[in-house]
Amino acid sequence: MSLLPSFGAFQCQQGSDDILFTLIVDDTLQPAENRKLVRKFDTGNGDTLVYQLPDGGYQFIIRDIRNRDCCLLIANSDFSLCRCALNGDWVMRSFGLNDALMLVYAFAGAFRNTILVHASTILYNGYGYPFIAESGTGKSTHSSLWLKHIEGCELMNDDNPIVRILDDGLPYIYGSPWSGKTPCYRPVSAKLGAVTRIERAPQNSIEAQGPVQAFASLLPACSSMKWDSVIYNHLCDIVSRIIETTPVYTLYCLPDKEAALLCHKTIVR
Repeated sequence: MSLLPSFGAFQCQQGSDDILFTLIVDDTLQPAENRKLVRKFDTGNGDTLVYQLPDGGYQFIIRDIRNRDCCLLIANSDFSLCRCALNGDWVMRSFGLNDALMLVYAFAGAFRNTILVHASTILYNGYGYPFIAESGTGKSTHSSLWLKHIEGCELMNDDNPIVRILDDGLPYIYGSPWSGKTPCYRPVSAKLGAVTRIERAPQNSIEAQGPVQAFASLLPACSSMKWDSVIYNHLCDIVSRIIETTPVYTLYCLPDKEAALLCHKTIVR
């Protein structure tokens, strides 16, 4: 836990037999010899290499922004049992373990109606309101405008909240240990109020999206592996359920007070 300061608030005193996944840290773990490179992608903090293993499992090499290997992660096909080896100093090991846990949680969660969404999220009046957008568009900026100009708002998470469909068939949103550059690690939850996609524009306007548009907006914001048909199909089912029960909007806006007020007036339940 010394490597995971953002996880402190999420520790549980009571155990459970219903375990989502197990991750064993073993620095003697060696890379699999028989593997096939599937994808190399830039997380914004470094590259991650993904390999397919013959048994249907995966191997990940997690690198930091200086291109140093921080973590070797090997997972079975449903990510229920995983092992990792950490490398380097405290900063590298902390980064590697944190990213490994985020990857495993995202993909194991797909089997439990649970997804990680790249969003900045406001908590207001018992509902969570995530703002999604392409990187650099201004999700955090829009959240900060709500916090500044709309009384009663709280920041739930600024980068990777969790959305889960519960037994009542409705989506709920949760804080997580992953919050990007903003240290907002809160074990809080709320009903999902609405999803809003942010797009920069010369003037402020907002419109509700139809089902096809909503699906196309929300799906890219979710952590996924498109090449894994089982996990991807689960993800698509979760996104479909979200848009069946939750309004999705596109906010065309400037980074100003009026945009926040317009959005608040339109989407809040």
